Amino acid sequence: MENVLGLRCIQCGKELAPEPGVYTCPACGSKAGIMDVIYDYSAINRVTSREKLSQSKDYSIFRYLPFLPIRPETPRPHLRVGWSPLYKPPGLGKQLGMSNLYIKDDGQNPTASLKDRASIIAVVKAVEEKAPTVSCSSTGNAASSLAGSAAAMGLKSVIFVPSRAPQGKVAQLLIFGAKVISVQGSYEDTFRLSAEAIERFGWYNRNAAINPYLVEGKKTVALEIAEQFHWEVPDWVVLSVGDGCTIAGVWKGFKDLYQAGWIERLPKIVGVQSTGCCPLVDAFLENRPWQPAEENTLADSIAVGVPRNPDKALRAVCESGGTMIAVPDEEILEAMRELGRTSGIFGEPAGVTGMAGLKALVKKGVIGADEKVVAIVTGNGLKDVKNAIAAVGEPIKVKPSLDELMGKL
Repeated sequence: MENVLGLRCIQCGKELAPEPGVYTCPACGSKAGIMDVIYDYSAINRVTSREKLSQSKDYSIFRYLPFLPIRPETPRPHLRVGWSPLYKPPGLGKQLGMSNLYIKDDGQNPTASLKDRASIIAVVKAVEEKAPTVSCSSTGNAASSLAGSAAAMGLKSVIFVPSRAPQGKVAQLLIFGAKVISVQGSYEDTFRLSAEAIERFGWYNRNAAINPYLVEGKKTVALEIAEQFHWEVPDWVVLSVGDGCTIAGVWKGFKDLYQAGWIERLPKIVGVQSTGCCPLVDAFLENRPWQPAEENTLADSIAVGVPRNPDKALRAVCESGGTMIAVPDEEILEAMRELGRTSGIFGEPAGVTGMAGLKALVKKGVIGADEKVVAIVTGNGLKDVKNAIAAVGEPIKVKPSLDELMGKL
């Protein structure tokens, strides 16, 4: 990996070689010593450019291979991950009073979530490290994405999920052949058990808050946004936040492009959580260290009371000059309805939480009506049909009688 200089601890700045099994800073520990992958941007620019990229026929995250921490010769799964559509839905823009609103629909990835971007990097790195089994803990999306990518790569997967994980996501895991461990406890309990098992059995660790390479997969959503805008970045990028890994990846992607000289400015980043579980929003707004929170939200993918990547998440918002906001579950369900009915895009609760936060910030005047904004929908609504029905209600039930139908229309 000539493009990778090494790993740098975000706490103490210590740099390490990118060797197998090295994920966190030994001086700072696994909870504090989260690492960043650092690149040689001159080396990247020697092998690729915006002009060369425009000729590429690879419409997956691997079109950005020089910006990724994997060896070019390593086998990769056949699944097409990335290059999700960037829409400008006129109906939604009109509803929110915004003239430059765009939706990045990452629910169109193979297992229907943005997490596929991290998982496909995980299985490639597992192959590089000769690990036959990959594992992670997840509220659902990271789990199903890892199981799918592992199946495509011919690897085994062991997945830990809390008992509240939606059945649609559990079904994906089982279909993909994963060994599924349903932990009768919180996400924190699930994460702890997975960490202990991964260490005991030597499985490849896909937990994105620990493994710095996985944020590199997530950052490709930012590279795509920049390219889809012809390298003119938006004013704001809005998305939901759970552990903090995805928002950290988005910011890392834009910063990499900026440092490589591919874009001229950086966007502001907005992180959105549910009021039922918002440890990072509270920490940001109150300018204090984060504290554990209850996990009382129907947006299961971001129901993370003890976030594992809080420092990178908060750093992304602060460095970008962005902001954070929490919205109630009722507004998240409303965002599901509005997005579907005005644009034909079906997002799960966590997937549209960014949209709900955007609507609130526009009302507050924090985001201007004419500013260019991208809201990332991180997961498809079919993953959580129960809450989709809660958002819109049951269908009209009638007997096979036209008279009865006329009376209920």
